Amino acid sequence: MVLSVSERTFTQEVLESPVPVLVNFEAPWCGLCRIIHPLLLQFQSQCGEQIKLVGVNADENFKLSNTYRLKSLPTLLLIENGSIRHRLEGFRGRDDLRLALEEIRLSYTNRPKAYSSSKTADLECRTA
Repeated sequence: MVLSVSERTFTQEVLESPVPVLVNFEAPWCGLCRIIHPLLLQFQSQCGEQIKLVGVNADENFKLSNTYRLKSLPTLLLIENGSIRHRLEGFRGRDDLRLALEEIRLSYTNRPKAYSSSKTADLECRTA
């Protein structure tokens, strides 16, 4: 399931997120948005908790659509620490999107986790 985010919750759920967030700007009338939805769910399951997936209805969140200068739907933005790291728009179909998502997934899921202290790492091991 994809978390639905609005202008009201965007800062908390996306910009202040401790993990990178893939934001899917979509609209109910967008056919390609419906076609790529299963790919995004598959991406989410492959990434686990290392990348969060959220959806934004571009029609209902006009300020966000303007802020991120959407030219077409769907538009996917990977936002990390409040900054855009990847922008995916105008892809030609499923295979094009699948390759782009795979590249993003590999770049984030192969990174070693950094811990601030050995105590934190020790606690992490016990709770895993």
